Amino acid sequence: MEYTYKGSIYSNLDLVKNFVENILEKLDKIINDEDTIFDVRLIMNELIINGIFHGNEYIESKTVQIKIEVKEDKIMIHVKDEGTGIHYDFESYNPMDFKCRGRGLVLVEGLSDELILDENKVTAIKYLS
Repeated sequence: MEYTYKGSIYSNLDLVKNFVENILEKLDKIINDEDTIFDVRLIMNELIINGIFHGNEYIESKTVQIKIEVKEDKIMIHVKDEGTGIHYDFESYNPMDFKCRGRGLVLVEGLSDELILDENKVTAIKYLS
């Protein structure tokens, strides 16, 4: 099974829920594991919202692009914003600090089998069982 989706969303948080739901409707037809779909939903939500908030700084004319590739044994979620990029140190995150910054990426890292940060593009890879 192979599938590719490409799309973009303007930097408006009110649009995120429907945007993600539309993508999930398509993925639900090819991925039959509810746990995987749940993880993919959280990954997309966190990465898109991070792109809108941190990358595009809520500038509505800027977009967040998403590309999803399903190939045999994995799903790859690529999210790119129009910001300057991120350099994040996962080791420095302390959940006991109760800070809002960084929590989303830590969550995405925990849900993904691989996480690649490359300037203003994040790729989360999840293996399908």
